[in-house]
Amino acid sequence: MTIKKIKETCLYVNDLKKCKAFYHNQLGFEVIGEVKDRHIFFRAGESVLLCFIAEASSKGGNLPPHFGAGQLHLAFEVSKADYPTWKEKIAKFSIPIEQEFDWGGGYLSFYFRDPDKHLLEVVMEGMWERK
Repeated sequence: MTIKKIKETCLYVNDLKKCKAFYHNQLGFEVIGEVKDRHIFFRAGESVLLCFIAEASSKGGNLPPHFGAGQLHLAFEVSKADYPTWKEKIAKFSIPIEQEFDWGGGYLSFYFRDPDKHLLEVVMEGMWERK
């Protein structure tokens, strides 16, 4: 069996309004699902970003219970051509870039935080491709 990709990534957040303002209004992710006081789902390229209120999802319901805490990390892949535009977009909203890293081979990434202090990274396409 071969896994093609990670289809969904999940973050646990404290405030869905702040989450929506950040991921939808600032980063421009399309909202594809929302349940008041429980979760909001975003389209992130070909993947889906699921943002849950941990207390609500820990109770289960139609699906098994799940929850988490802490400052998690995830990376968004962009084309090399779009990388500078993403840095400008983040700066436009006064979101501090904590670090930019040169991975060698012409690949860069930069790190910033969402309202819940999750560490987000923008990476250039091709950085993790098989050689």
